[in-house]
Amino acid sequence: MAETISLTDLISAGSDLSEEVTKAVEALREGRLIIAPIEHAYVFVADAFNHGAVKKMHILRGDALGVAAQVIVGDVKTATGITNEFGPTTQAICEKFWPGLLTLNIPPAQGLVWDLGDARSLDEIAIRVPASDFLRRVALAAGPLAMASANRAGMPPKRRGPLFPALDADYAYFFDAGELAEGPTSTVISVKSDGITLKRAGAISLAELRSVTPNIAVPA
Repeated sequence: MAETISLTDLISAGSDLSEEVTKAVEALREGRLIIAPIEHAYVFVADAFNHGAVKKMHILRGDALGVAAQVIVGDVKTATGITNEFGPTTQAICEKFWPGLLTLNIPPAQGLVWDLGDARSLDEIAIRVPASDFLRRVALAAGPLAMASANRAGMPPKRRGPLFPALDADYAYFFDAGELAEGPTSTVISVKSDGITLKRAGAISLAELRSVTPNIAVPA
């Protein structure tokens, strides 16, 4: 049976959430899913290297074949270790806007034994460091995480629980932070050997990106 843990109540009582981070990490290492808050929605989270857990996440969402989960990491250092093309300019951008709503579409490092749902057919992954302190701490302790919004594919993100498209047996914990605030989507940039391109404007504007480097291309 899944357990609901109120992060809001624990924080109000003065907890630093260390025990809850440990519970989340242990569940993920056992190949189980958790549901946790990110900036503006609740998300399914799995160990990115556990094929079965990632597949289960996609099944619960009803994702089409070939849909890849996003990757969440705890810091820039981890991101550089699992990707290619992470040069000085990309690092400067990430150090400016991470943790936060900046997503990189970037080639993964060779030799990674994972399947994010695309049968390892895609030449890039979507990766970021979230502003959510709890989820970032989990990623720092557990390693790269696969993440997808905790709703059926095509439906609006869920900003409150506990009604998710999953049975209690499908996940280990629901970490409840109450109703999450509405907010902007992440800004998405594509990082390739020939440069950086803005793919989707969101919480971070093109002007803000260009305050770090003017060399941000925009599709015609």
